[in-house]
Amino acid sequence: MTTREIDRVAFAGQWRQWHADHEKRLADPHGFLAITSIRWLTETPERFEDAPGTWSAGRDGVTVVLDEGEELVVDGVVVHGRHEFGVIPERGGVFAGFGDAVAEVAKRGGHHILRPRHPDHALRTRFHGVPAYTPDPAWALPGRFLAYDTPRAVTVGAVAEGLQHVYQAPGEIEFEFGGRTHRLTAFNGHTPGSLFVLFTDRTSGVTTYPANRSLALDAPAPDGTVTLDFNRATNLPCAYTDFATCPLPPAENRLPFAVEAGEKLPYERS
Repeated sequence: MTTREIDRVAFAGQWRQWHADHEKRLADPHGFLAITSIRWLTETPERFEDAPGTWSAGRDGVTVVLDEGEELVVDGVVVHGRHEFGVIPERGGVFAGFGDAVAEVAKRGGHHILRPRHPDHALRTRFHGVPAYTPDPAWALPGRFLAYDTPRAVTVGAVAEGLQHVYQAPGEIEFEFGGRTHRLTAFNGHTPGSLFVLFTDRTSGVTTYPANRSLALDAPAPDGTVTLDFNRATNLPCAYTDFATCPLPPAENRLPFAVEAGEKLPYERS
C-alpha cells in the first residue's frame, strides 16, 4: 500500500467507528426511534393512551395528575397524585419514567410537548442502521470561521407546521468548492466553542432527506480554521419519525452543489 492508500484506509476505519457509535445512540431504548407520539399540551387537561396521568400546561409549566395506581419516577423520585414540572427552558426537557418507558416533557418553539418513548416501538425494534455514502477524505474540506462582532439570533422554520426555532449564530463558515466560495451560517454546538450547521444541497430529496442534514464542527483553531467533514453529515430525528420538531436550515445554507457524503435517506423513509 502507498501512504495515500494507508491514509484512506485509516480514514474509513475512523469513520466506521464514528458511524457505529452514532447508530448505537439512535437505537437507545429511549431514543428518538422509541417515540410513540407527540402531544401539544394546553391548559385543557388531557389523558393519552401511551403515558399515565392527565396532562396540561400553562404559564407555570407542565402539570400531570396521576390517578390511583399510577406513578412516575422524576429525577429518581417516585411521584403520585399531582406533580408540577415547573418552567422548562426552550429546547430543554425532563424525562419521567414509568415501567420500561419514559415520558419526555419538553419545550419547543415556545410550546410545551409530551413525547412518550417506549423501547418496544416498532420503529426502534426494526431499526437496522443508516445508509451512507462511502467515506471519502476529499469531502473533508478546509474552512475558516468568520465571527460576527456580536452573536446574532437567527429564526428558522421547523418540520412541524407553524413552529419556529431561534438559534444563536456566532458567525459563518467560509469554504471553497467547485471553484467558488461558499458560506454557511453556523450555530453554537453542544460543547463550549463547538459549532454546527444545518444545510441542504443538490442531493436533498433525491438520495438524502429533503428537509435538512446537520454537521457538527469542533471549535475553530485560534486562527479560525475549521474542517467541514461532510462524511459526518447526519440526519436529524425528523428523518426517521414524524414526532419531531426539527429546525430547517436558514436560506443561505442551501448549497448549490451535491454533497455526496454523509448519511443518506433512512431506510424507514425510502
